Amino acid sequence: MKAAFYESVGPAREVLRVAELPTPEPAAGEVRVRVLWSGVNPSDVKSRAGLRSKTLPFPRIVPHSDGSGVIDAVGEGVSRTRLGERVWLWNAAWGRAHGTACEWLCLPEAQAVRLPEGVSGEAGACLGIPALTALHAVLMDGGVAGKTVLVAGGAGAVGHYAVQMASQLGAARVISTVSSDTKARVAREAGADDVVNYKTEALVPRVAELTQGQGVDRIIELDMAANAAANLEMLKPNAECVVYGSGASPMALPFYPLIVKNLQLKFFMVYHLTPADRARATATLTRLLERGALQHLIDQRLPLDQIAAAHERVESGQALGNVVLQVGPSS
Repeated sequence: MKAAFYESVGPAREVLRVAELPTPEPAAGEVRVRVLWSGVNPSDVKSRAGLRSKTLPFPRIVPHSDGSGVIDAVGEGVSRTRLGERVWLWNAAWGRAHGTACEWLCLPEAQAVRLPEGVSGEAGACLGIPALTALHAVLMDGGVAGKTVLVAGGAGAVGHYAVQMASQLGAARVISTVSSDTKARVAREAGADDVVNYKTEALVPRVAELTQGQGVDRIIELDMAANAAANLEMLKPNAECVVYGSGASPMALPFYPLIVKNLQLKFFMVYHLTPADRARATATLTRLLERGALQHLIDQRLPLDQIAAAHERVESGQALGNVVLQVGPSS
């Protein structure tokens, strides 16, 4: 089978290769998926670049945790009724050597989730990290019903889903930050009630104006290091900042604003969701997909052979939505 892989960390064009590898066979409890689309996420790029560790956990890594395709073989203990099922995948490359940047992969059957009819395969490759991250950030600790929610980066891969999900799951008001007029349009079309371009507007005063000085109940944050100071000002007393990313580590936070307003900071990594949280998010996502309630923002669709260019696009920070690789026939 054709697969992309790397055997050392470094720049995309130096370490990523595309070649023939053996086609895998499913073990007990596994399904084999004929991959049609592979999603490229920032975490995939960081791992390949060696930003997390210079030492590879496996001698050879086929990257990408997200993808979609069709189950074409099952291992012992897996119902044959799953054969031919369209699925989307999660955590394919997390703690594993074999992700979705290939024509076939085997993984535990729970990590292959039914993709509802009417949802494209390329959209399916955006669900494991971007959509589930957004949905957990919206659902956690009682959800957002009746709350004013600020979504940082409402035109990004996660933020675009978070705006939609907060709006559709009961938020009283959704405010989104963006960095351009084009991204402002995308965030509004996703359901944001108000959009603040932090490049041209003073963010904190503008949010204070929009909330009549009350502040927001929940911030869904993609870069805590960059936005911490502003977040502490924009949150109302007893509010919460839900953090799924940061551009720098370590970071410093002032103690007094946190304690005097009884603020809560909550951090999570989508790879480590508890079984209960993942089940809740997956079930909710399935309902939204079945209703056709979600927009899927695709920045680029590239063939597997152009995986280095896809990594560079994500690495640039310029992608408007998700970057996906077409591995098999379109679905």
